[in-house]
Amino acid sequence: MKYIHLFFDLDHTLWDFEHNARLSLHQLYEEYQLAQKTGYAFIQFYQSYVLHNQQLWEDYRKQLISREELQWKRMWLALADIQYPDEKLAYELGKAFLELLPHQSQLIPGAKETLDYLSHKPYQMHILTNGFPEIQGLKLQQAGIAHYFAHVITSAEAGCLKPDTQFFRYALQQTKAQAVESIMIGDDWEADICGARQAGMDQVFFNPRQISISEQPTYMIVHLDELKQIL
Repeated sequence: MKYIHLFFDLDHTLWDFEHNARLSLHQLYEEYQLAQKTGYAFIQFYQSYVLHNQQLWEDYRKQLISREELQWKRMWLALADIQYPDEKLAYELGKAFLELLPHQSQLIPGAKETLDYLSHKPYQMHILTNGFPEIQGLKLQQAGIAHYFAHVITSAEAGCLKPDTQFFRYALQQTKAQAVESIMIGDDWEADICGARQAGMDQVFFNPRQISISEQPTYMIVHLDELKQIL
C-alpha cells in the first residue's frame, strides 16, 4: 500500500460545520429573543455571521487577530448588521455558541460509512485541525467518530495553524509518519491542500461545491464515498 497514514481535516470535511453552527445559532437567537428585539429574522443574522466568520478566520490564520477577538467579534459584527451592536451581548453569544456548538453531531454525508470502511484497512487515521482543542475533541465524541483516530492534532498543540509547513511537520513527527507514506484529506484549498503539498504530502481535495482551481491536487473528490476508490 502506498499510504500508511491518513490525515483528515475535521470541520467541513467530516463534521458538518454549516449545519451544526446554524442549529446552534438559531437556538441562541431564539433564547435571546433577538427577532423580537431587532425586528430582523434569523436568516439575516445568520448570513451576516457566515460572511464575518469567514473573514475573521482568515485574519486569525494570518495571526492578525487573537482567538478571543474571533470569538466575540463575529457575533458583534453580525449584530451590528441587524442594527443591534451590543458588545456585551456579543461576548455572551460568543461564549454560549462555543458551549453549544460541539454538542451538535451532524456529519458530512458519507463520513461515518467511509471512516468505517477505512478502519478495516491497515491505515492509521489522524485529525489535523485549526479548531480549538477543547471543542474539537468533544465534537468527535458527540458525533461518534473519535475512536477512528489515533491522534487529534490541533493548531494550539502545534503552535501554528495550517497551512504553515511547521504544522504538518509537527503532525508527522507526533505520528511517527513519513511524508511519502501520508495523505491529507480536506476541504480548504489553502490550509489543507497547499499546506500538505508544501510539506511533501499527497492530498485529497474534498470539493463538494466544485469550485474551480488553477492547480491540481493529487486527487479531487466531490463526495467522501469516492475515497474508497483511492484508498
